[in-house]
Amino acid sequence: MAKSTNQDTLGTSFHMTVIVASVNELISALGEPQYAANDGNDKVNFEWHCQTDEGDVFTIYDWKEYRSISNDEQIEWHIGGDNASITSTAAVELGFLLNAEEYPGE
Repeated sequence: MAKSTNQDTLGTSFHMTVIVASVNELISALGEPQYAANDGNDKVNFEWHCQTDEGDVFTIYDWKEYRSISNDEQIEWHIGGDNASITSTAAVELGFLLNAEEYPGE
C-alpha cells in the first residue's frame, strides 16, 4: 500500500496520472506533507513523497493552483514518478487508501 517515504524523489515527473482528493484526505492517508507552503505564490502548495508496495518512489502535488487551497476542498493532484507504470500503480494504491478499502496486496 502506498505510504510516505524519506527516499529521494529527484527525477520524478508527471505521466498524465491524477487523483482527486482534499488536503485533509491526503493527510489522513499519508501523514503530513513533506512540503506545505499553501500561500499560492509557487507552482506547488503541497507535496508528499511516497513509495508503492514495490518500493517505487512517487510524489503527489497540486500543480499551478496559484491560490491558497482549503483543507477540505476536492482538487486534482498530480502523481509524479519515474514512468507511467509507477504513477498508475500509485494511483491504484492511493485509491484504496483514500476510500478505506482493503488492498488486495495485503
